[in-house]
Amino acid sequence: MTDTTTEKSGTATDTTSAEAPDELIDELRTWLEENWDPELTVGEWWQRLGLSGWAAPSLPTNAYGKGLGRNDAVRAQQEIGEFGALGAPGGLGLLLAAPTIATHGSQEQIDLYVRDIVTGVHAWCQLFSEPGAGSDLAGLTTKAVKDGDEWTINGQKVWTSMGQTADLGMLIARTNPDVPKHQGITWFAMDMHQPGVDVRPLREMTGHAMFNEVFISDAHVHDDAIIGGLNNGWAVTNSTLMFERSGLGAGGGSAAAGMAQPGTVSNQLGLRAGDFVAKTGKPRRSRPSGGPNLMGSKLLIDLAKGNGTITDPTIRQELVKLHTMNEIARFNNLRLKAAKAAGKDIPGMANLSKLAMSDMMRHSRDLGLRIVGPAGTLHAYEGQDRQAIDDATGNPFLPMVTGMALFAQGPPIYGGTDQIQRNIIGERVLGLPKEPNNDKTVAFADLPKNA
Repeated sequence: MTDTTTEKSGTATDTTSAEAPDELIDELRTWLEENWDPELTVGEWWQRLGLSGWAAPSLPTNAYGKGLGRNDAVRAQQEIGEFGALGAPGGLGLLLAAPTIATHGSQEQIDLYVRDIVTGVHAWCQLFSEPGAGSDLAGLTTKAVKDGDEWTINGQKVWTSMGQTADLGMLIARTNPDVPKHQGITWFAMDMHQPGVDVRPLREMTGHAMFNEVFISDAHVHDDAIIGGLNNGWAVTNSTLMFERSGLGAGGGSAAAGMAQPGTVSNQLGLRAGDFVAKTGKPRRSRPSGGPNLMGSKLLIDLAKGNGTITDPTIRQELVKLHTMNEIARFNNLRLKAAKAAGKDIPGMANLSKLAMSDMMRHSRDLGLRIVGPAGTLHAYEGQDRQAIDDATGNPFLPMVTGMALFAQGPPIYGGTDQIQRNIIGERVLGLPKEPNNDKTVAFADLPKNA
């Protein structure tokens, strides 16, 4: 399993705004009225949004944020969407890289990397998992060898979300094999466009290819791209994993994310920002390449009303259950906010949120297929097939249901499997004993490896 003891260090200040939420929203509305202009390019608008602190308001103030708590930050994101402006740049840069660098990086690194994340200039991917190091992430074998003021990287990564559109990667590599495996890892910011980085998309059963395998052959990373210190990468990695589980967990979505994609590969920064907002003034919701968004109870209620299954008492009961699961997730976030305001914490909440999200995905999958009935066996694996299915069924929302049914198997695995989350809760929160092993005392080079 992955050891997820989280240690935090760095220069970022953990600031929490003392302003009341209503006052913050009033401030945001005033700012949007003065600054939103659909005639701006995407890049120009994200420059305004990012440098104002509203693109990532949960980041500390020295890292282009507002220092807001999670719930207030989500509310701010929702307000941007309700106003009808294009939301912040989506992707793993804002979700994972920015808060990790804000926590462990120097101010120079924050200004170099985080600024380009919140303004959408660069897109990021996560180079963590390997073919032989998924659940046991600390068993990674990708090597970084010192060469002057640079490091030469060799290895293979897999399940790299959006690697094909990334400018930079959050790379963890082994920099010292002669110490126990958790102690010889370093977290790097790696240029994805350099020679020696080969990204190969992995086509999923949904028909999409969100994930990739990445082959790294004699790629190079400079010393100043080390985040959190040499051989301290496990502590930094655990921060990234914590942000991942919190972001992927129930109640952690980005309500205002628009369809525009950040980074140089997407080539959308020069397009008109207003073209990514619907004519109603509301933002068009993004759907990550590779998987549909989590279906909420409202969409499924509307589908059930449309085809008459809303009169089925068992479907009504399951709709209420899904709504209840969403409300519990929301209340848990409020509990955590109250605890932090009192200087306390709720240990394991990120892991519990990740488990709750997995349950909601499975429930949405099963309930959606029950509502659409036999039509749920039809799915457009290629884009050109979608219109044919729309014409045959008369239900343009069917691809969301079938896409979720196929995609739902993924979230309980990525970001730390459900089993790993339960192990963490058992060991780190409840204090249950770990399985006996000697990986904390034996050098990684001396540990037995899988055949």
